[in-house]
Parts: sequence; C-alpha cells; structure tokens
Amino acid sequence: MPLLPNGIERVDAPNYGPVPRTPMPVPYLDAPPDVIPIDAGRQLFVDDFLIERHSLTRAFHHPEPHSANPLLKPEHEWELGDVPFAMPFSDGVWFDPEDRLFKMWYAGNEMWCTCLATSRDGIVWECPALDVVPGTNIVLNLPRDSSTVWRDPDAEASERYKMIQTVKRRLSMKEPLVGAATGTFAFTLSYFTSPDGVHWTKRAESPAAQPTGDRSTFWRDPFRDAWIYSLRDIEWQLNRPDGQQYRVRNFLEHTDLAAGLADISAAVPWVGADDLDPPNPAWPDQPPQLYTLDATPYESLMIGLFSVHQGPENEICAERGLQKRNQIMVGYSRDGFHWHRPDRRPFIRAQEHDGAWDWGNIQSVGGGFCVAGDELWFYYSGRGLWDGFWDGNGMAGLATMRRDGFVSLTADRDSGILLTRPLRFSGEHLFVNLKAPYGRLRVAVLDQSGAPLRGFGLADCTPLDGDGTKRGVDWPGADLSSLAGRPVRLRFELVDGALYSFWVSRHPTGESGGHIAAGGPDFKGARDVAPEI
Repeated sequence: MPLLPNGIERVDAPNYGPVPRTPMPVPYLDAPPDVIPIDAGRQLFVDDFLIERHSLTRAFHHPEPHSANPLLKPEHEWELGDVPFAMPFSDGVWFDPEDRLFKMWYAGNEMWCTCLATSRDGIVWECPALDVVPGTNIVLNLPRDSSTVWRDPDAEASERYKMIQTVKRRLSMKEPLVGAATGTFAFTLSYFTSPDGVHWTKRAESPAAQPTGDRSTFWRDPFRDAWIYSLRDIEWQLNRPDGQQYRVRNFLEHTDLAAGLADISAAVPWVGADDLDPPNPAWPDQPPQLYTLDATPYESLMIGLFSVHQGPENEICAERGLQKRNQIMVGYSRDGFHWHRPDRRPFIRAQEHDGAWDWGNIQSVGGGFCVAGDELWFYYSGRGLWDGFWDGNGMAGLATMRRDGFVSLTADRDSGILLTRPLRFSGEHLFVNLKAPYGRLRVAVLDQSGAPLRGFGLADCTPLDGDGTKRGVDWPGADLSSLAGRPVRLRFELVDGALYSFWVSRHPTGESGGHIAAGGPDFKGARDVAPEI
C-alpha cells in the first residue's frame, strides 16, 4: 500500500455501510506506524498519534469572535430583497498572494447570486464594482444553494479558482426547496472554473439521475492527492424508520473534479453526528445531525469544521420565527477519511440572544481559515432573528485564535513530561509553539529504544521560556542534522506552560513546509516555505 506523508497507509475509502450513531473508528490511532515521518509540517497534539506517554493536561481551545463583527451584512439591492443575505454558505474566504487581498465569495439575496468582497486587512470589506453584472459585485448570477470556492495554486492560470454549486430551481426561498434533478431534495452539482474568481465558466454537472443533497461541498486533500466531495446524503434523510430527518455525509474522491462529478453514485457512506454530540436542551428529543462538513489542510493534517444541527426542524423554525441551531464543531483527520472529534463543545457557537447577528445557523467557509501572523482567522456566517422570513438575515463574521491553537498540553509548576513515539525527520532545526511566560521547556533527543543521545540531553538543552508561536530549540555544540533519517524520540520537559506543536525545519528561520489552509499575508503559495533568495 502507498503511504501518506505521515506514514499511514493510504487506502481506498472503506464502506462501513449506513452511517451509525456511534462515534467513528480511527484505525491509525489504534495502530500508528512503527516510525512516524514528521517532514509534512507542524505536528499538533490533537490526539495521541505522536505520543507514547505523557503527564501533561490536554486543553481544547476555541476562537473568539472579533469585536468588529459582523464584517459583512446585506446593504445593496442585490443582497436585500425579500430574504436578505450577505453571507458565505461555505463559498470561500482566501488570501490571494498575487493581488495581496483577502477575498470572500458569498451568497446574495435569496441565494440567487454569488458575490465577491475584498479586503486589504481581512477586517474591513469592500464590494467592488465588477463587469459581470455592471455596477455590482455579482460574479455569478445563477440561483444556488450551497457553494464552495477553492483557490488552486497548482492549476493552470485559467483554472486557478474552482467552484462547485448546488443547483436549485425555485422562485423564492418561501417556496419548497427544489433541486435541478427530479424530487424536492434532489440536487445536481455544477462545476465552474475561473482565472480571477470573477469570470466563471461552467465545466461539468453531475447527472440528474444521481441526485445529492443541497448542502454538499468539496475540498482538496493534498495528503491523499485528491479532490474530496462531501455529499449530503438525502436518502438517509428521507427514509429513517422513525420518519425523522437525519442528515449525514457521503464521501467521494477523484483526482479530477469534472470527472468525479460524472458518477457521484460511487460515493460511500461516511460520517454524521453521533451519540456524543449533545442535543439542544430546548429540543432534547431532536437528535443532532451533521448539516455541513468543510475541511482544509493545515500543516500536517486535515482540519474538519462540522456544522452540527441541534434543532428545531425547519417547520418549527418557521412557525415560531426562530433560526435553527447549527453550531460549528471541530474534528481532525490524519488519513483524510476517519475523523477524531475529542471535544464536542461548540468551536464557534450560536449566540441566541436578542440583537445577535449570529443568533443561529452558524456555517463554516470553504478554505476553512486563514493564517494571519500568529493567529488563525476563522470566517463564518450566521443569521439573526428578524420580522421577515425566518431563514434570512444572513451575515458574515470572524473569530480568531492562536496559530496551532486547537489543543495544548499544559503543565503547572510541577513539571510534566511528554515522550513521543519513534519519529523520522530530514530537517536540521527543532521548533516549538510555546506559551510559558513564567515557566520553562527543555527537550532531549533519545534513540528509538529511549536511551539518551550524547549532546542532546535535557541538561544540554538551552531552556526556553516566554510566549511565541515559533521558538527554536538549541543544544549548544550539537547538530540536529546529524540525526536526520534516523528513528529517534523526543522527550519534552515542561514547567508552568503550554505546548501547542513542534516541528523540524530545514531552515533556521523555522518554515515548516506544512499546508496553510486558505493562505495568509506571510505566504506566497499554499505551504509554509522559505522565501526565495
């Protein structure tokens, strides 16, 4: 079997049968590789894949909403109408390194058009006048439901941007949602490409005889070297024995986006909400469902943003003037199929208080998040309560957190240790993401059996303190490159601090070589690499 960059065997997506309510198995955590390659980017502590044992405390962290929210709200004629929207419904937020702009694709009024906003700083957004529909920022004047935009730096310039939209057929959101295929919830997927994110050309459409659900999305998985279609499963949704809706996802991968759409019936059942997902206390009889799954490559793994539906269903929302509760949860995958979700609290939550722009229906964006200096920027959409149609009033906002800040391993004033499994690297410089303003970190390098290596002991290591997302580790007089290609273990000793990640770089400036989700101002491409000299 071919290996993924982290040493896990790359296997075809298994077909476990109908998606159960039990948590998903994660085989690579039960049987990790004997030696784990770590050249693919920063190594995060979101699970025990890298860890032999430790005496630290694992803490899960969530981004904080930005004080400037909402960053985008319906203001123009083509955003207002009967059902106002100015919000990504996945769509996408990317940093364009060529134009030096953040770019946001989003749905306008009643989701009858797709628009483009731009920003120099990621906070203040403008709606440029474009030539597709003169005098507006509309880039695609077609009715849609869900949509995803992906910036592909490896594609031909004419296809730099890729978009897949769920095609709908209805005159108003106040009417039943009807897809392009036969049946109320039977949708097809349209694939477009663009050189600039403004002018789009349709390339392919999925067969009408193979419908999918409305909230389907896609992304690029560079570890599997494939495009992943995250397809809402409509059959499960309509055919549960108890008659209750249950939204889940099907998985399909292909190396070519257009070719993959030719046969979406090849998708296999994948993942849903499960028994560990808490229900809405106001609707305890409503089982949580997986409304959306977006994902993005970050450093050495895939980050999944799970918009989990906690009720009530649409007809109750319409009757009572509520927004349904969708909240974004987070998950992690090292093989691109199996998801580990150790923290079931909302990652980005619905606010549900009077006047909140994001009262409910919280949705993630295509690309996942941007890397802005020492922070990760998560753009998302929400919907406020209003006197018009219950499912409108969509806006966009931002939540931020520390770079690599999903999970930390912490120690109090009594020191704790972490011992890794056997690792292999080809770089020369060890770096850590550390928060220890009053503490200390030391690192030792051991051989595969756990015996200390001369010159790389704890006593040889220059202690690190302070707070920084890229801190170099040094053993004076020792050369880490002498251990390249050799299986070794790392032993971290931490006092009164938090450790978020580690990596071995080829460069003294600490570039990880890892993936950077939707990009950021400090990067020219899709990875954290050293600038050209």
